[in-house]
Amino acid sequence: MKEKILRNKAYLYLTEFFAGMSVMAVELGASRLLAPYFSSSQIVWTIIIGTIMIAMALGNICGGRWADQNPDPDKLYGRILIAAIWIAAIPVVGKYIILGISGVLIFSVSNNFLIWAAFAACMVIFVFPLFLLGTVTPSLVKYTVDSLDDNGKTVGMLNAFNTIGSILGTFLPTFVTIPSVGTSVTFLIFAGILFLLSAIYFISGKLGGKKLIAGGSLFIICCILGNSSSFAFWEPGLAYEGESVYNYLQVREDEDSVILSTNVLFGVQSIRKKDDSLTGMYYDYAMAAPLMAGGAERDRLDILILGMGTGTFAAQCQRYFDNVAVEGVEIDDKITGLARKYFDLPQELPVADYDGRAYLNAVDRQYDVIMVDAYQDITIPFQMSSVEFFSLVREHLKPDGVMVVNMNMRGQQEGNINQYLSDTIANVFPNVYTIDVKGSTNRELFASGAGDVREELKGQIESIKDRELASLMEQIGEGLVSYEPGRYLMTDDKAPVELLGMRAIDDLIQGEAQYYKDIYNREGLPGLLEQLQ
Repeated sequence: MKEKILRNKAYLYLTEFFAGMSVMAVELGASRLLAPYFSSSQIVWTIIIGTIMIAMALGNICGGRWADQNPDPDKLYGRILIAAIWIAAIPVVGKYIILGISGVLIFSVSNNFLIWAAFAACMVIFVFPLFLLGTVTPSLVKYTVDSLDDNGKTVGMLNAFNTIGSILGTFLPTFVTIPSVGTSVTFLIFAGILFLLSAIYFISGKLGGKKLIAGGSLFIICCILGNSSSFAFWEPGLAYEGESVYNYLQVREDEDSVILSTNVLFGVQSIRKKDDSLTGMYYDYAMAAPLMAGGAERDRLDILILGMGTGTFAAQCQRYFDNVAVEGVEIDDKITGLARKYFDLPQELPVADYDGRAYLNAVDRQYDVIMVDAYQDITIPFQMSSVEFFSLVREHLKPDGVMVVNMNMRGQQEGNINQYLSDTIANVFPNVYTIDVKGSTNRELFASGAGDVREELKGQIESIKDRELASLMEQIGEGLVSYEPGRYLMTDDKAPVELLGMRAIDDLIQGEAQYYKDIYNREGLPGLLEQLQ
């Protein structure tokens, strides 16, 4: 029966098809597994693609040599079986490996922590199974080529099946499996396909019974233990944890507030205070923008929020001003759904499921205030950080309108991400002011084509009925610093936001870790463990 499968060649072509499909599915699954810990920036994608290419190249080399030395299909399908079990185990142990590697490297690496941690995690988790899948193509060439007369056609067919499988393996996880059943089950689905592929081969040849029993048992264990979608396994009682096409999503709720986060390890993307008080975060500082635009004196104040999240800023504008008309733009419609369910975002408040820049290109309205709040940790969209983008924002502002930008990584080095963003904005707007948010790494930037908006802000404070907000606005009015433009500029052609963001967050991580490093240096591992308890 085994010889019949090999002579038919159809099964060999199917093997190539499903191997190509699984490689791409694992690559996309890798990006989603790493994103909640390391972000989904271009740098992380580069690391994933690079390590997978290393694995595939080594697999091609070794697969060809092994096929020449011992052209036995049993060994190929045995390797596919091992790859299937390894991939199925990723949802079980992958997140622990990531945290373990991060914990080790944070004490041993001084620079580029996220790069080294992401690279090490990729090497440990993904290189071995994809190395095994890399042996498939050269081995199948050995089994399918009968003569030199048709070897070109045969190899071409194998490559075609691999490519078609890769295409499906690209689209299915992104648009079907990850949004509907999550990353963990996606790994299990494609591991199951590889397991079934090997099982059919061995069963048809009436061999490999022990391998299949052992492999099947391990696969079932992985399915039982690895079907959880929880990335933050140490946080019990989350109100919601899931994934969308764009993000890992987590909603936490306590007695005081409801919080949305798109990153396991750090960051708050949106917050709702249950007592409707100020948040104590950058959203409060951004409330100066409507006042700078003369909010109290207008019959209607048009506000556009690029990066709506769950609507924290929108809710505050509606709470403290009677004359606002707010529109939101949020690329992730699943976040908008969570906003309606957990954050009391009104159904009548319009939110467009769009990229912020694409939305500006599609509408011709002008606004009194445009808030840009689309920067998450190091995941800064380059298309929303360039001169061309901020020029587009200015075109959509009324003559005395104000743009407010939340910059969430306050860098210390010369040429940091905030300098680049501020210089770029100052190249477009003649009046730029900044203020650091107390108790955080955030900095708020206000830009206008009108005059000194600080004076407008101070003149509007008396109209504020809420004393807590009025007090904060007074502090902001005194603390705003006029920004002098420098030499750093980002354009659509050159906007190195990933490297700049990686450098900034690297500084933040090292600063936070220094306390524990000092304990480790003084008291060793026992002292560190005692401190962490």
